[in-house]
Amino acid sequence: MELQEIRPDTEIARNDQVDQLIQRARSAQILFSGMGQEALDDAVAAAAWAIMEPERNRLLAERAVADTGLGNVADKIRKNDRKTLGLLRDLQGVISTGVMTHDEATGITEIARPVGVVAAVTPSTNPAATPANKIINALKCGNAVIVAPSPKGLGSCQMLIGFIHEQLRKCGLPADLVQCLPAPITKAATAELMRQADLVVATGSKSNVRMAYTCGTPAFGVGAGNVASIVDGSADVMDAAAKIVASKTFDNATSCSSENSLVVVASAYDALLAALRAQGAVLLTSTEKQRLQAVMWTAGKLSGAVTGKPAAEIATIAGLDLSDRIASDALTVLLVEETDFGSDHPFSGEKLSPVLTVYRASNFDEACDMVWRQYAYMGAGHSVGLHTSDKNQAEVLGQTLPVSRVIVNQAHCFATGGNFDNGLPFSLSMGCGTWGGNNFSGNMHYRHYMNITRVARRIPERKPTVEQVLGGYFERYGA
Repeated sequence: MELQEIRPDTEIARNDQVDQLIQRARSAQILFSGMGQEALDDAVAAAAWAIMEPERNRLLAERAVADTGLGNVADKIRKNDRKTLGLLRDLQGVISTGVMTHDEATGITEIARPVGVVAAVTPSTNPAATPANKIINALKCGNAVIVAPSPKGLGSCQMLIGFIHEQLRKCGLPADLVQCLPAPITKAATAELMRQADLVVATGSKSNVRMAYTCGTPAFGVGAGNVASIVDGSADVMDAAAKIVASKTFDNATSCSSENSLVVVASAYDALLAALRAQGAVLLTSTEKQRLQAVMWTAGKLSGAVTGKPAAEIATIAGLDLSDRIASDALTVLLVEETDFGSDHPFSGEKLSPVLTVYRASNFDEACDMVWRQYAYMGAGHSVGLHTSDKNQAEVLGQTLPVSRVIVNQAHCFATGGNFDNGLPFSLSMGCGTWGGNNFSGNMHYRHYMNITRVARRIPERKPTVEQVLGGYFERYGA
C-alpha cells in the first residue's frame, strides 16, 4: 500500500492522536486480559460474527470493491466467511491465557501471557478479511489491536470495526480493544503507531514490511508473493487445470498465493494447455503479449489499471480482440509463454491479475531449476505448487527450493492460507523465512500474538556420560 505524505507540523498532531489511541487501547487491554478465557473467547466470537453475518459480510465486500477497485464482491464474501470460519475452527478450545501446558517429564509449565497492544498493518487487497484475521488472533490472546489499513482500505476497515464494536458491547467488553487509525492514513501515523505498540504484524508492500522491521518494536512481516506451480508429466492435467484456473481467477488474483507462473514438464505441456483452454484460458500470440506488457507495466512498475481486474477487462484495456477464440464472458485467464526470468522479462514477476505465465521444462529437474531462477528474481520463501502423481517429488521440492510451503495437487490460493482439507493454519499472512526477508516461515496464527512464561521445576538429573553423547563420533574419527 502507498501512504500519503504530510507536512511536519501536521505529523506532530497525528502523533498526539496515535498516543491517545494507544492510551485507550492499553486501558482496555489491561482490563480485558484479566477477565479469563471465557471473555477472550467471547471477544473472538464477537469479532468473527461481525464479519461473518451475511448482511454485514455483503456490505463489507461491496465497500471493499467500491473503494479499492480490486477483486469482486462474490469472492470477497466467500473469503470473508471462509477465512474467518477456518480461523474459528483453529482457535476453538485453545487455551490462550493462564497455564497452557505442563510436562511432567521436563518439569516445564507454560503460561500464556498477552503481548499488549498490537499494531496491525493491512493491505488494500483484503481490506476486511486480513484485519478481521489479525483482530481475532490478537483478541484470542488477551491483546488490544489498532489497525493501520491502506488508504483505499480505510472505509472497509472502519465499517468492520464499527460492526465489531456493536458485538463487543453485547458481551460487555470494551470497544477500545479494537481501533483504527483515522483518516488520512499516512506514513508518519503508521510509523508512530508501530513505534508505540508492543508488537507489529505487517501484511502489505515491501516498504511497509521494511518499516515494520526497522521501527524498533518487535515485528512480524511477510514476504513477496510470486508463486510458481510445477505440472509434472504424471499429473492429472484436467484436475490440475481446473484447480489452477479456480485459484487464479478467485477475487481476480489479488491474493499473494495465486499462481503467477506454470512450469510445465514437456510431456504434459500440450495436454495442459488444452485443458486450460477448456477452462476458459486463452494463450496470447507474441504480438498480443507485447500489447499486454505495454499496459501492465509502466516505468518498470505494475500498473494499477489492470491489478485485480477480470481477464476480459484487461484484454479490453490492452486492445486485444479475442472474439475469434472465446466469448468475452467465458474468458477466465490470459496465458503468455515465456522462457526467461528477471526485470527484462516482467511476466516472470508477480502480476496480481488473472494473467498467467507458462514455461516449458524438459523434465522435472529442469522445472525445479526454472522455479529457482524465478524465485531468485522475485518470490523466494513463499511457496510452490506441484501437480503430480509421484509421491516423492514434494519432498524433493521441500528440500531444495527456497520455499516455506509445498502445495500438492491443490488450488494454490485456497490451500496456502489454510483450507478445510489440509492442515495449515487459516491465515492471510504467510511468513517466507529468511529467504523472503522474514523472521518466521509459517502461517501467522495466534501463537505469534502471545508471550509465553515458562516455569521450570526440578526433575531427576539426566546427565549423560561423554561416551554416551560422543561415542559415535569417536568410533568414526577417533578421540
